[in-house]
Amino acid sequence: MDDSAPRPPATLSVPYRLEVTIDRSSPTPLHAQISTPLAGLILDGTLAPGTRLEDEVSMAKRLKVSRPTARQALQHLVDRGLLSRRRGAGTVVTSRHVHRPVHLSSLLSDLTDAGHAVETQVLVYECAPTTPEQAAWLEVEPGTEAVTIERLRLADGEPIALMRNLLPADLAPSREQIETTGLYDFLRAHGATPVTATQSIGARNATAKEATALSETRRAALLTMTRTAYDGRGRVVEYGTHIYRASRYSFETTLFAG
Repeated sequence: MDDSAPRPPATLSVPYRLEVTIDRSSPTPLHAQISTPLAGLILDGTLAPGTRLEDEVSMAKRLKVSRPTARQALQHLVDRGLLSRRRGAGTVVTSRHVHRPVHLSSLLSDLTDAGHAVETQVLVYECAPTTPEQAAWLEVEPGTEAVTIERLRLADGEPIALMRNLLPADLAPSREQIETTGLYDFLRAHGATPVTATQSIGARNATAKEATALSETRRAALLTMTRTAYDGRGRVVEYGTHIYRASRYSFETTLFAG
């Protein structure tokens, strides 16, 4: 993003136009080169709620990208709750309560704070180029180095969760560090603080392998959670898929009225 560009006022009489130089030689996908700086402007308050953005046709023409690329960039921010599309109003920045920065905690911290004796067993730790699917999760170019970590988390000697995380290689803790430190605590300590996330919670039955690892019966009920966490600049800092024993764990969520 062009740092010399003036900061937009809280209310614009004309649609806001992102000033950014598209680098086609960069491994970062073109849509992410648009959505990431836009997310940063929204999260730091530069773009106030209600600010209207230029439409995808205008954006594509001005930035010299395809219309699907511009559409993908804007839709990604709609999916994150940072933008909304209103009939007759176009694409606008959402109200602050929708994307209010929150304190994202790790399971290790939650269990420790609750007084449990916590143990972590690292089952998988590997660094490798991302597949196309993994690259999409991290919003990077396929082949970018990433670290996959799979852990078994125990509380008071009992298995509680199986957690699988994918992180950009430059942000990932070492195998030794992740055995003793919560992932989000590590990221905060190293300047990659997660401030927003998209999260999906569900349920399913355990496979035979999962049941064995979690000391459950086959097809026991499991809670599932998939989360993509972003830092204050809109960069993906981790993608996680976790499963929890429904007999030993539950989610508690605080809701805010809109």
